[in-house]
Amino acid sequence: MEDPEEYVDFLAKYKEWVSIKRMGIRPNTRPEEIVFHLAAIRNTIDAKAFPILGIKTAPLDVEAARLTQGKRKSFASLSEAIAAMSGSESKRAVEEACSEKRELSPIAWEYLLGKVLNSLEYDASINQKTISKIFPDLKVKKPLGRQKKSD
Repeated sequence: MEDPEEYVDFLAKYKEWVSIKRMGIRPNTRPEEIVFHLAAIRNTIDAKAFPILGIKTAPLDVEAARLTQGKRKSFASLSEAIAAMSGSESKRAVEEACSEKRELSPIAWEYLLGKVLNSLEYDASINQKTISKIFPDLKVKKPLGRQKKSD
């Protein structure tokens, strides 16, 4: 196999968090493979950006689950869930998520909206799940998890 001509590299290290994603691009690499890799990078960034800012995501995850509980994927369900976000329970979840940094509440609302979208199987950006439905040979790799240290 010949060496890659180009690369898509992502390296992040912040405190205890380290993420490395690298893809070599060869002449036979398909565009959807590159986009699939880029979607994985975006997912990694999204997962860490909010907590790095100091937003507690757990109350927002609970609220998104409450807003979408029992709903199927449809624009009507999405509309209902978004309308319900104006309620006091969503406001309380955002306040709890930003209890130490109130100025971050607009970003917490973005997180909540994203979680509602994802819970109803929508996404405002390209993602690996959608790509793998269109291109079944592209599969999301399961993370390796922590390995035991050898004795």
